[in-house]
Amino acid sequence: MSWIRIWVHLVFTTKDRFPFLNTREIRKKVFYHLSENAKEKEIWLDKVGGHKEHVHCLISIGKEQTISKIAQLIKGESSFWINKNELIPYKFSWQDDFWAVSVSESHIERVRKYIDKQEEHHGKKSFDEEVEMFMEKYGWNYLSEERGQ
Repeated sequence: MSWIRIWVHLVFTTKDRFPFLNTREIRKKVFYHLSENAKEKEIWLDKVGGHKEHVHCLISIGKEQTISKIAQLIKGESSFWINKNELIPYKFSWQDDFWAVSVSESHIERVRKYIDKQEEHHGKKSFDEEVEMFMEKYGWNYLSEERGQ
């Protein structure tokens, strides 16, 4: 029997970072649905949270799974569900891109707390400001789709 534990912090945004998820009620419904849908698809979604225009997921990847496939399954089905249930008065969709980074087992609790505190956190700093801070702090560059990344 294989034993694999690869933790990934996955972040994705609404189309054009439009604040579709602008109420706690909408976010609560969407996050609950993401969790339930992940269970059905055998995706180990440990924690989900976010704010008006983005979602954070802490995921443990299984031996037959890829980050891209997990993101596709979570985003595609939830977009369909949001529109079918008319959670918002507009056509909803997620941005095609996503951000993913590995997480050390020793940092899992810190990431869980970070995801739990998104509303409080983004009361002080916008998502765009935070992205730019991470890009600068860790020396990340935007990757080209042409390179398959």
